[in-house]
Amino acid sequence: MTLETAVVGGVASESHFSGLQACPATELVAVCDEDESRARERATEYDINAYADFEGLLARESLDWIHLCTPVGTRLELARMAIEDGIPVLIASPVTESVAEAEELERLVAEYDAHVSVAHNRNFSPAMRDARRRIEDGTVGEVRSVDLLSAGGTYPDDGPRGDGAFEFEAGLSHPIYTVLTLGGYPSSPDSVQSSASLANEYTWEFDYGSVQFQYTTDDGVLCSGTVLASGVPHEVVRVHGDRGSIEIDLVAQSVTVLDRDYQGSPGLRVLADVNHILGRLQRTVENLVTVARRALDDDRDAPRTLDSHSYQFGEEARAIQRGEPPTVPVAEGTWTLRVIETLRAGAMTGEERPVPLNTDGM
Repeated sequence: MTLETAVVGGVASESHFSGLQACPATELVAVCDEDESRARERATEYDINAYADFEGLLARESLDWIHLCTPVGTRLELARMAIEDGIPVLIASPVTESVAEAEELERLVAEYDAHVSVAHNRNFSPAMRDARRRIEDGTVGEVRSVDLLSAGGTYPDDGPRGDGAFEFEAGLSHPIYTVLTLGGYPSSPDSVQSSASLANEYTWEFDYGSVQFQYTTDDGVLCSGTVLASGVPHEVVRVHGDRGSIEIDLVAQSVTVLDRDYQGSPGLRVLADVNHILGRLQRTVENLVTVARRALDDDRDAPRTLDSHSYQFGEEARAIQRGEPPTVPVAEGTWTLRVIETLRAGAMTGEERPVPLNTDGM
């Protein structure tokens, strides 16, 4: 059974349209956008029905799945309406406007036993899928720490995304949920520590343009992340275990496993460099093969393999069909917001230690 699916909202929905089009488990049947002309334009492009109001969409379509890409302040109420109608929902990140709203969404999910997921697509990129498999297989043993460096985040004034968040803050959810996925959730909200800085001068007033966060999980995993506004992208995650380490290059989409002592001799140190080179080369070859399959064979699985949105949509569609849990629970979206609110509060107070969460909204 294919899932008849609608995309709601137009500003951040392009990846949802293209990802669903490449997903064989779904049939895109409708678009809903309060901008009626934009809805009609999308409907013509994808040969689907157009709606300007959400209630009309729910009344006239028999939907199996809804993708919410509306402004963040509208998502809780729209999700509530879909949940009450018994329709599974996937919500763009960040999941809601505030921690309080995310907690209310979690309550609704529990009350209605609803299937609601968050679009944390970067967790489904080729490198992240590879790294997660290796961690689950015990390649590095018991995970002890996760460290992320994400340089290349957009500058605060690079362009508005709306939704009450400036440009740098609007992109924070991605590195945060990457750490949450690999290392686990904080042991408590109070365990999240943060610091922030503002390196440049801007026409508008901003509190921060670079951040650090850290926390400890219930299992004692030390997790940290540094996110810098920068013109040169460089994103690396290191996962350390008691039997080795994994280095994930999110730009090159490569994974390097370091599972021996490379300091014993010059030859072993060279071997560490060789492992890094082979990791990048292997990923490059795999990507080239996938692109060639797509070009020569019109292989429907090829774009899904490379496109993280399409991959998550496929996994989520199967979970809905089989009655399995969501690929990304609302709880991960809630914790992402908790870290963001801690970073924001710490930047405004100038403190570099745990600060109370702001649950009054973004």
